[in-house]
Amino acid sequence: MTYADNDGLANGGSGAGPFGRVLRWMKAAPLKLWDKVVEVATKAKKLGKDDPRRIVHSGKVGLALTLVSLFYYFRPIHEGFGVNAMWAILTVALIFEYTVGGTLERGLNRMVATIIAGPLAVGAHHITTLWGGEVAEPVLIGFFVFVVAAIMTFLRFFPLLKARHDYFLVIFILTYSLVSVSGYRDYEILEMAHIRISTVAVGGCTSIMICIFICPVWIGVDLHNLVASNIDKLGNSMEGFGSEYFDRQENGLPLSDNKSLLKQYISVLTSKGPEDFMANLAWWEPGHGKFKFRHPWKKYLNVGAASRQCAYKIEALNTYLNNEVQAPAEIRDQIQEPCKNICIETGKALKELATALQKMTLSSSADHHITVSKAAAESLMSLLRGGIWKDANVIEMVPSAAVALLLIEVVTSVEKIAEALHELASAADFKTDKGQVLAEPVVSEESDQSHFAITIHNSTETLPGNGSSDGIKVLSLVST
Repeated sequence: MTYADNDGLANGGSGAGPFGRVLRWMKAAPLKLWDKVVEVATKAKKLGKDDPRRIVHSGKVGLALTLVSLFYYFRPIHEGFGVNAMWAILTVALIFEYTVGGTLERGLNRMVATIIAGPLAVGAHHITTLWGGEVAEPVLIGFFVFVVAAIMTFLRFFPLLKARHDYFLVIFILTYSLVSVSGYRDYEILEMAHIRISTVAVGGCTSIMICIFICPVWIGVDLHNLVASNIDKLGNSMEGFGSEYFDRQENGLPLSDNKSLLKQYISVLTSKGPEDFMANLAWWEPGHGKFKFRHPWKKYLNVGAASRQCAYKIEALNTYLNNEVQAPAEIRDQIQEPCKNICIETGKALKELATALQKMTLSSSADHHITVSKAAAESLMSLLRGGIWKDANVIEMVPSAAVALLLIEVVTSVEKIAEALHELASAADFKTDKGQVLAEPVVSEESDQSHFAITIHNSTETLPGNGSSDGIKVLSLVST
């Protein structure tokens, strides 16, 4: 033993030798383990606080597994099903999802696939028994398994079947193959198929009933809230861009540290996957709350697609926030007012659309803001077509012109979002808010200014999705 090792042992393992390192690790291990436990507990607490439904879901899964475990606890039930009672427990573990739509999708697909594939495998077994001998029977069984598996696997490539019935096809292949191959050595194949179907049905029905009747989580509601939230985020981003961009141009202020409103559009860009997934599962859910049976969930995808198109325009606008090249002050002064109006009015329109969607009502307030923003866009377009760029440097002109053109495109995108929402409202029979304001622009082509006179008159108009006609005040914006 070296002098360093002796010194390390003499000082209680504080030296650099191997024994000292082992002692230090043993002393630190309990503290590290405790830190890990605290870290996991903190994360678990945060998960529970973020969405308390997760805790309820965990209890629901435990309850479902406990109920189907009674097949083993009670002797009469166990004697009837035997080892096959395990299929009920396995079914619960495989199909119980967080949402009602997910549980129904997997549960119904699994039960229907088992009900169809089981008898089909029994029929194939009888055919091979009648037609084949000891040599031909396994060949015929293998042939039927090959044909069924190949056909069902090919069907999985169809987009609609892949989206809604992929689990059905997988379970069909599994059940048919298991029953067919097991029946070759077990001549009680009919009883085996009956038990398999019964246990899967018991497990599936138990999961579905607990998922629906005990604190249900409707994925359709989550989709509805997600689409409305995305539109509201776009409104915040537009208002944030207007104040940020023009304040920097006027006062030369640096980019604000508070980007929470300005950057909310980013989450909208990646919303296609979650929306498609939710719409597919919401299709399976029965009517609940304000959502009737066969609610037009596909219309939400159209609204989501229009929202993403608007988010792409806002993302392009944000690339000009840090641009150091600016147009001359006289040009900025001419286009600043219509540009600001577009940012403010489109932001308000998007927020009104989000509120209307959240409440499932037809609101005309957003139409008024869209009308004002379109009038501002027309005024801005007239300025761009005029001669304000003649004496400007091309390099100085491009950024401001690009921002102006993008703002005009944002107005078009917001109008498309409103159209998609009106289609959804008409298909879903949204209620109509009485006393709202509808806007009808009457813009003179002879004027290049963004000043308007507002006249109010009464009109009777029938809104889509509502058979009644209500007296509604209409704003006419007349260019002066």
